[in-house]
Amino acid sequence: MSAAIDTNVLLYATNTGDPQSDAVYRLLDRLSKGPDLLYVFWPVIMGFLRISTRVAIAGEPLTPEQAITSVRALIERPNVRTPGEQPGFLDLYAATAPHGTRGNHVPDAHIAALMRQNGVRIIYTRDRDFRRYDGIEPRDPFA
Repeated sequence: MSAAIDTNVLLYATNTGDPQSDAVYRLLDRLSKGPDLLYVFWPVIMGFLRISTRVAIAGEPLTPEQAITSVRALIERPNVRTPGEQPGFLDLYAATAPHGTRGNHVPDAHIAALMRQNGVRIIYTRDRDFRRYDGIEPRDPFA
């Protein structure tokens, strides 16, 4: 069954200073090899590029070149898909986002709507907020 990943999965996989990095890297490697498709949506990629290169957030940030190389190595695999928004997306977003969605919940609603638009139900994430979306099954990458 196809799955998606959240930004935090990419961050854990590239943070070699974290003792759990290897486990998440192996999960990402397994998912990206198939046979099912792995969806890495553009908001996830952009979030990774933003966070992984920011000194104030990452103790030892990646250079922009390192971050892009890391993303490229993943998304060029044959079983990885990076679709964007299709026609009708705004209506789907509005139907997906719980009433009053704002601030930090907007990116999660964006990803959840992209998942729905592409028929993806599973997302690997440490973010418990994805439980608020009906039909979306968050899975802990450390479990």
